[in-house]
Amino acid sequence: MTKKNVPLILASSSPRRRELLQTLGLSFTVITSDVDETTAGHLSASEVVEELSLRKAKEVASRLTEGVVLGSDTVVVLDGQILGKPVDEMDAYRMLSMLQGQEHTVYSGVALIDVETGRAEVSHSLTDVRIRALTEQEIKSYIATGEPMDKAGSYAIQGIGATIVEGITGDYFTVVGLPLGLTSALLTRFGMPIL
Repeated sequence: MTKKNVPLILASSSPRRRELLQTLGLSFTVITSDVDETTAGHLSASEVVEELSLRKAKEVASRLTEGVVLGSDTVVVLDGQILGKPVDEMDAYRMLSMLQGQEHTVYSGVALIDVETGRAEVSHSLTDVRIRALTEQEIKSYIATGEPMDKAGSYAIQGIGATIVEGITGDYFTVVGLPLGLTSALLTRFGMPIL
């Protein structure tokens, strides 16, 4: 069943997710989700991003009578430790100090909910990222740009943070925060094909 005329709602305040969804040529509205982003400590990174993506989509869907709601979440994982967004500059410094000279994995979850039927699907994508060795001054200078403050792992691969990335293995858009291939596949399953 085609749902092309059904509204698509992005349950996120992230300007990056908004920009990425726009690249797919879709019309959509943005309704920011209001959810507690704490999760049980025993969950794996993939379970965390899937749970939070679904939680965000469900919260927004509960306020609507129609449409398909898209929720997404991203975390960075280094040596089994999940790194979300920094709480302050000291936290950003701590994260970047840990990540520098290391390879880590970025997980991004995507959830879709059809408001009318209640049908929900969620999945995730992961990408390995290597951050080059950084000096203390480079870390402080990067933090001073303000860019790390609302990013999982305290860096933005699509911004100035690109200068600290040595390489990636996997999907670039997963690192930015919305894996477009996965998003397209889920939308197709919901009757909203991109192509």
